[in-house]
Amino acid sequence: MGGHISKQVEKRKSISTEKKTLVDLKESCGCDFPGADYHPSDRKNWMAGLDLGKLTINKIVWPGTHDSATNKIGIPFISRPFAQCQSLSIYEQLVKGARVLDIRVQEDRRVCHGILKTYSVDVVLDEVEKFLSETKSEIIILEIRTEFGHDDPPDFDKFLIEKLGDHLIHQDDHVFDKTVSEVLPKRVICVWKPRKSAAPKKGGRFRSAGYLKDNWIDTDLPSTKFESNLNHLADQPPVSSRKFFYRVENTVTPQPDNPILCVRPVTDRIHGYARLFIKQCCERNIADRLQIFSTDFIDADFVNACVGITKARIENI
Repeated sequence: MGGHISKQVEKRKSISTEKKTLVDLKESCGCDFPGADYHPSDRKNWMAGLDLGKLTINKIVWPGTHDSATNKIGIPFISRPFAQCQSLSIYEQLVKGARVLDIRVQEDRRVCHGILKTYSVDVVLDEVEKFLSETKSEIIILEIRTEFGHDDPPDFDKFLIEKLGDHLIHQDDHVFDKTVSEVLPKRVICVWKPRKSAAPKKGGRFRSAGYLKDNWIDTDLPSTKFESNLNHLADQPPVSSRKFFYRVENTVTPQPDNPILCVRPVTDRIHGYARLFIKQCCERNIADRLQIFSTDFIDADFVNACVGITKARIENI
């Protein structure tokens, strides 16, 4: 018992120290970066507010959501706080400005997060369709994967084609160098990551797992995650020479060795440092590697930061 308490005390000290590290870094270097002052007048149509003839797919810093379809997962006030990473619906996230969705499914096509499940993936796709019908120039990256420990939904690729076929941007390595105006009217880049079924083939309507990569760091320590994200990003080639998407997640994750297991208070340790992260990318000369930037509980300022650095890229600021 004494050993357990001692570990808890040390863990709390580590968390406090790491939180202070980020506070001190923010105070010492600030959060100013090219495009930092830009605020899109309409986040629902923020791509349309940029120069679509200059906005190539690889120059976009894509604001994304982590575990996107968890707004109604589990039982309210009981299991939901342990798995909910977004409070907004898929449609509301897209209106807020999110352009990358992270969807996990199980064999019955229901969205899940670990052992907890929520509504059918049809809800996700219907809300994507609603958003697409209300906008004209917004491109979405839709990542759908079979959750660990589950089987793939039967004939899921055929199901996705039935739901999204007219919107899907076919797999093509040249797409990264194309402008949004060249890609339109197609609107959805779909990455399908089955666990047991055959991976999508080149040239088809879907992209395989190799087209959206990340380095997941499973920690609840904010400075550890922050620095690890920077180090892994530094190892990536610049977006101009990459033929895949690379994601950085501005999140930390509850751990079983800490009494705080609810997602929100844990991920809040890093949530407010998205602008600091972009600033550090610029300071360390790795801003040309930043591409997909995801978060829990997406908000307007996170989107503004991603859109601002995107605007600066296409204007060569």
